[in-house]
Amino acid sequence: MRVITGSARGRRLGELKGMETRPTTDKVKESIFNCIQFDVEDARVLDLFAGTGQLGIEALSRGAKSALFVDKRADAVKLVCENLALCHLEENAQVICGDSLAALGTQSGRFDIIFLDPPYESGLLEQAMEKIAQFDILSPHGIMVAESPQNQTLPELPAPYGLYREYRYGKIKVSIYHRAVEEEA
Repeated sequence: MRVITGSARGRRLGELKGMETRPTTDKVKESIFNCIQFDVEDARVLDLFAGTGQLGIEALSRGAKSALFVDKRADAVKLVCENLALCHLEENAQVICGDSLAALGTQSGRFDIIFLDPPYESGLLEQAMEKIAQFDILSPHGIMVAESPQNQTLPELPAPYGLYREYRYGKIKVSIYHRAVEEEA
């Protein structure tokens, strides 16, 4: 697992041991960032269910303004901090050890990019998407990237949120949602 491009290009990131964490493969990560490459610069990023932190770290390496990493596992949070230090990106990062769903309700301001990659089949992805819409924390023109098993049906979100694109990589599906700008009356 490595940083693909940007200021930390080529850095190998530490990984968590065990089966609880399933890091996004480099191939899928590269495809995700090819799709959102023009949205990353100066973005405010949320890496929810951060695991190793690799999605938020990739965004920071590519010029994101800031990134917030949230994971409930202390070993994951420790690893995110180590990976940020390894890449010299800790200055623009904040790391929270806590429940990802609860953290959504405590955020001030909005995020330009939100990465969602919770444990598969946990129900957390659907809950997180619904809370993001409920708390309205995605900025106008913002994007939400959700990784799930290919056969998982994701919830329809209320306007102004909508599915923009879906990509399939073997058994994995990446769904990209956007928040449209609401027209003034």
